[in-house]
Amino acid sequence: MPSKTLLWLPLAATLALVAACSPPLPSGVDPDALKAAVGDAVGDPNTCVLIAEAGTGRIVWRYGSSRSCGTAWPACSGTEVRTVEQLMKTAGREGAEIWASCPSNTDRSRTVAWAAGPVPGRPEMVFTAVMEGAKTPPGIVLGDKLRNALERGGLSPAR
Repeated sequence: MPSKTLLWLPLAATLALVAACSPPLPSGVDPDALKAAVGDAVGDPNTCVLIAEAGTGRIVWRYGSSRSCGTAWPACSGTEVRTVEQLMKTAGREGAEIWASCPSNTDRSRTVAWAAGPVPGRPEMVFTAVMEGAKTPPGIVLGDKLRNALERGGLSPAR
């Protein structure tokens, strides 16, 4: 009977292959510096940030856990809920600027904030972000903090 380790090898190989096929960050951008800058600016257990190719929506970088990136929150427009990746697949990948905030629970003690738009200085890239919590800033503030972090992290050229 094969060991449990051998059963996981095909899965690990598949995941490595998928990661190798993902488009990279632009040349010269240090992913660790970008992660640190984004973490300092908007880091929170319930924050997810995606950077993708404009037009295709192919994700090139992600900040946040599977839980924070995979949770569906109120979309702040009607009764819809969405994940940050769903936002990327729709309005986000087109470079539309989106700033939205609304309560995320029935007693209104927590809020969700959404931000999306083009990466400053990188017309070929877009970002989407979501943050949820008791002290979540408005979506426009989340977007401003994130834009500054993208510059400090080396993704956006200095102004």
